[in-house]
Amino acid sequence: MKIKEVMTKHTVTVGQDEPVAAAARLLKRDNIGAVPVCDESGHLQGILTDRDITLRCVAAGTDPARTPIRDIMSTGIYTVSPTDSTETAAALMGKAQVRRLPVCENGKVVGMLSLGDLACNCGCDMEAAAALTDISSGVRRR
Repeated sequence: MKIKEVMTKHTVTVGQDEPVAAAARLLKRDNIGAVPVCDESGHLQGILTDRDITLRCVAAGTDPARTPIRDIMSTGIYTVSPTDSTETAAALMGKAQVRRLPVCENGKVVGMLSLGDLACNCGCDMEAAAALTDISSGVRRR
């Protein structure tokens, strides 16, 4: 199955110079855990997750209203193409230990793919389970 068949197509993005607080409100409003960060021409520059906000801004004692997204976003992002297979995406998620991948064409975001998309929309329960196992392999239980 192709990623374009299961990805979330209506993806919101944020600019690098927007304040972290604005992105946090967007995450809350849309009930999402991550948002792609794009430059003025719409090319992907990074991704901002709820974890980035918590650890790199709030826990660091930085003011979310004054901190630009570029200062705390994750870079070096793995992406997939809409024509890639869901199997390829699941393997990449496991290898990179991520739960979400921006879907890009020519460097621009055209969607997002989550582990939930794989599990719920394409009958990829085994792929999603394998990816989740890989993602969670470094987690220590107490």
